Amino acid sequence: MLDQIGEWIITVSDAVCGYPEFLLLIGGGLFFFVYSGAVSIRRLPWAMRALRDRQATDSGKATGQISSIQALLSAIAATVGMGNIAGVAIALTVGGPGVIFWMWVSALVGMSTKFFEGALSIMYKGRNDRGEVQGGPMYIITEGLGKKWRPLAVAFSIFGLVGTLCFMQANQLVESVTTVFTTPMGIANTVGLRFAMGVVMVVIVGSVVLGGISRIAKWASRIVPVMVMLYLLLVLVVMVVYYDRLPAAFASIFENAFNWRAGFGAFTFVALTGARRAAMVNEAGVGTASMMHGASKNTDPIKEGLIAMLAPAIDSGFVCTLTSIPILLAGQFTGMEGVKGLYIALNSFGTLLPGVGQYLLMAIVFCFAFSTMFSYSYYGQKCTSFLFGTRRIKYYNYYYLAMIVVAAVIPLDALVGLMDLAFALMALCTMIALLLLAPRVKALMRTYFVK
Repeated sequence: MLDQIGEWIITVSDAVCGYPEFLLLIGGGLFFFVYSGAVSIRRLPWAMRALRDRQATDSGKATGQISSIQALLSAIAATVGMGNIAGVAIALTVGGPGVIFWMWVSALVGMSTKFFEGALSIMYKGRNDRGEVQGGPMYIITEGLGKKWRPLAVAFSIFGLVGTLCFMQANQLVESVTTVFTTPMGIANTVGLRFAMGVVMVVIVGSVVLGGISRIAKWASRIVPVMVMLYLLLVLVVMVVYYDRLPAAFASIFENAFNWRAGFGAFTFVALTGARRAAMVNEAGVGTASMMHGASKNTDPIKEGLIAMLAPAIDSGFVCTLTSIPILLAGQFTGMEGVKGLYIALNSFGTLLPGVGQYLLMAIVFCFAFSTMFSYSYYGQKCTSFLFGTRRIKYYNYYYLAMIVVAAVIPLDALVGLMDLAFALMALCTMIALLLLAPRVKALMRTYFVK
């Protein structure tokens, strides 16, 4: 019965998350890129300056819970997770080296989408049943488009309760522990063992998420810079040791991205795979980041948009490239049966750096996985608050923690399909609002950049 449900989820996910999602996120991102005057390229220096603005770093007394920098780092903590390691490995297995190029394209257009998301999250905030100011797609929809659009906001929140459950993070963290530690020690990978590891994760995650957005933002601002720098250093070591293989690895990315010899169908499959996995990584257009930026105390929508658009450049641009290089250098991503995810990445680092590679990556994996699980809980809390009121948030937290245990013991294929489907439906709701409200952001842009 469970196998049949899993197959049905995968079938539906493949149908919805193929061409429809590609056209929605990449097509929508291209529209925002052109409509904004290539904001992700032309205004990148402005975004870097906005990071140094006092309002970005100082919480101040404005309405909100966190600063813009904390919002950015918390959003990155959510997106820089297992998708940057396991997701990239899955994409390479399914679509080959060419998918990395389409991840770069997705990052570029995703920056433009994130700009509009960040700006609208400040322009249109609402209040929960306690009178507290809140942000996110549900409030962008109801406050920006009007109350008659509330069903769309409700739909987003329902899909958000599924899409932000961190299935991949919990599942792949368990897989990494069994691959590196328990299996080599001769310990069988049983359901009981995976359940026990799920319980340990619940204890760690619960100690942070039950403290609310302030504690989540505090941890994110500490973890994100450190984990990205450590990962960069690890990959730089690999690149120095195997520098002679680098030209061929990068050449394979561009050759396979535009490989017309295999036919138009093969080309579109590679592009779709790269865009689909990148959407899971940078979440541009999905709406999750606008919930975090909606908690910012920044009062300038364009400034918040500029800061928000840096996230895709870091996660699906920079960090995903860091993951792809060792996997391409090791060349062990072909011929795999099923969705292996983190197994490929661990083996690649273990092959390139014998004796220490797997363990060093494991340390990074722990940081990546838990940082995402911390931030995702906040997204679910926001959806719960909108649907059922703030008094029900505590029940959502119990549900969220319980699902971590569930994710630790069930197959990855169905989990990936379920998350892809939920994200696609969240993106549909969010992109409708962004496209309809884009002219209002454009009007503010003219004033801001002239000034």
